[in-house]
Amino acid sequence: MENLFHIFPSNNFIDLGMYQMGAEKCAPGHSFGPASRNHFLFHYVLAGNGVLHAPNANGELCHYPIGQDEGFLLMPGHVTTYIADSRTPWEYMWIEFDGLRVQETLEIAGFSLENLVYRSKKPALRDAMRSQMLYIIQHENASMLELIGHMYLFLDLMTRSLSGKPIPAKSRLRNFYIQEAISFIEEHYQSDISVEEIASNCGLNRSYFGKIFKEVIGSTPQKFLLNYRMVKATELLRHTDMPIAEISPLVGYQNQLHFSRAFKGHFGVSPRQWRNDNKLV
Repeated sequence: MENLFHIFPSNNFIDLGMYQMGAEKCAPGHSFGPASRNHFLFHYVLAGNGVLHAPNANGELCHYPIGQDEGFLLMPGHVTTYIADSRTPWEYMWIEFDGLRVQETLEIAGFSLENLVYRSKKPALRDAMRSQMLYIIQHENASMLELIGHMYLFLDLMTRSLSGKPIPAKSRLRNFYIQEAISFIEEHYQSDISVEEIASNCGLNRSYFGKIFKEVIGSTPQKFLLNYRMVKATELLRHTDMPIAEISPLVGYQNQLHFSRAFKGHFGVSPRQWRNDNKLV
């Protein structure tokens, strides 16, 4: 497969959303890291070999050899390094994704800091999952809803190819609270809102709200709000010519310097540089 890289054009999907996807034939010894990600990133190896270096839950560095028809998952905030073999380097494809249901689904599949490697004993389901990944990566011009539909199939096949367990329904009451919180963030992210205000809007105390939010979403309310604002900022940077000073208050930052610092802390580059690299012509 030729080298590919695509950025998903919209992140307005709460339950499951994509950020980027691609494929690469790695050069011998090609490495990435040490680095961490803001979202989940899954690599599937089409051919060749390599090694993932990642700390476990106790902080001990572990080394995972990974070959053809296997894969590995990078988790948000987890510092990892992965290196292609010097003789038979990887050819792999990847998808970066996140969302309301993602962490629970991956836990059902068996992924954790102790288990980052994808090895399926169900070839038919594994191959079907691979086909869904290939479709997503090779159809960048398909509609967003079509690609998200294939993303749901990919995640379902990944889970069933590892665990065989159905994805259970969450507590309806907890889902209601979380959806209320997300709706409040969507409506008020441009304002200087606090976690206390979000919790109060849901009728919950801050401590309990933070606990169930982290359990369901997989990140703290603060991180979710920051990520939501940054996604909105990238949409404005990519699709408009608005000055950064005007974008800043539209995503909840009255001070442009504070916005620029937050943006660079989140993406690793300044808003101006991000726009130069990603602006739609």
